[in-house]
Amino acid sequence: MSFVRDFKGLSSSQRHAFVASFLGWTLDSLDFFLLIFCVKAIATDFGTKPSAVMGAVFLTQAFRPVGAVVFGMLADRYGRRPVLILNILSFSVIELACAFAPSMTVLLVLRALFGFAMGGEWGVGAALTFETLPKEGRGAFSGVLQEGYAFGSILASAAFALFFHSIGWRGLFILGASPALLVLYVQTRVEESPIWIAGAKKRAVPHAGPAIPAHLLAFLPTFLFLVLLMTAFMSFSHGTQDLYPTFLSVHMGLTPRTVGLIGVLYGLGSIVGGFVFGALSERWGRKRAIVAAALLSIPVIPLYAYGHTAFALGAGAVLMQFMVQGAWGVVPAYLTELAPAPVRATAPGLAYQLGGLITSWNGKAQALAAERWGNYPAVLAITVAIVALALAALAALGHEAKGRDLAD
Repeated sequence: MSFVRDFKGLSSSQRHAFVASFLGWTLDSLDFFLLIFCVKAIATDFGTKPSAVMGAVFLTQAFRPVGAVVFGMLADRYGRRPVLILNILSFSVIELACAFAPSMTVLLVLRALFGFAMGGEWGVGAALTFETLPKEGRGAFSGVLQEGYAFGSILASAAFALFFHSIGWRGLFILGASPALLVLYVQTRVEESPIWIAGAKKRAVPHAGPAIPAHLLAFLPTFLFLVLLMTAFMSFSHGTQDLYPTFLSVHMGLTPRTVGLIGVLYGLGSIVGGFVFGALSERWGRKRAIVAAALLSIPVIPLYAYGHTAFALGAGAVLMQFMVQGAWGVVPAYLTELAPAPVRATAPGLAYQLGGLITSWNGKAQALAAERWGNYPAVLAITVAIVALALAALAALGHEAKGRDLAD
């Protein structure tokens, strides 16, 4: 496999940077998806409806752009590595606090803070990774890196299936605080981005010039396009994932073990999809790979939303997430290649998280619609059809920047 060959060809420092960023995103995702799988249990514990608990997902997504700006600006100014450490510690501590929330109100506040911490990790980690790795094979590395998100969902699914009955949702949140241990690895093994170091030396030399460089002003239209694109991407992923465990539990009546197993399977499908389309983007270009994955999700809708057995639904979920996360596998490389070096830790992450903010109502709206109409399959099917077409259309309009030299 080309990825294995490319990974073996990396230097020690390059491998550690990639692994740290992958694990950071994985464990961030683990903490996010633990809430998704525990929606029904939390609602029961606090005497409310699942749609009320989905409000915590809304707050997490709503505060992610704030974290993207704050942590991104810190990383552009002080370096990727120290800010990544701060980021991981922040979301780990907040996840632990969620386990002891005495009320729904407190949990909502904590999930807003978690969103703030979660918002910074993606942009900082992506900048560290792609400023350290060679440009050759960037698409495949992008696909694997982004699927740290899917791997985190697998860990959350497995934890839910294996431990929920014995430790409950609060115990799972305590388990979710384990990412703090990753700080030790980053502290001892990961080096600072060489491109950031070179840029810091240039910035240390006084020079006259405009307050806002021309190339940053020229980037503004591209940034606004990326916000629209990431809005479609976020609708694609959250629209197919956030309500699905609740659909399986409430509408289909499946047990936590079965729901968790299906989650593990579609998480594996996500990882394979991200790798496949990430690698294909090296041949086809970033845009064509995104468009293909988005459109191929539409024929999967009948199996994904209207399967009558756990096996059929599991197969549909695997195929759906293969396509959804296949499109997402291109994102880290694509956004990083389009961003100028001085704002590379801020702009991609901010566009990413603003897309999440705009679609932060998605999970709660889906849950409310399903509760009102009593028709979870229709809500899921309509969502996929609309957002897949929108994503394909937007991606087709974008710029291609495959293989760009990030030192420019």
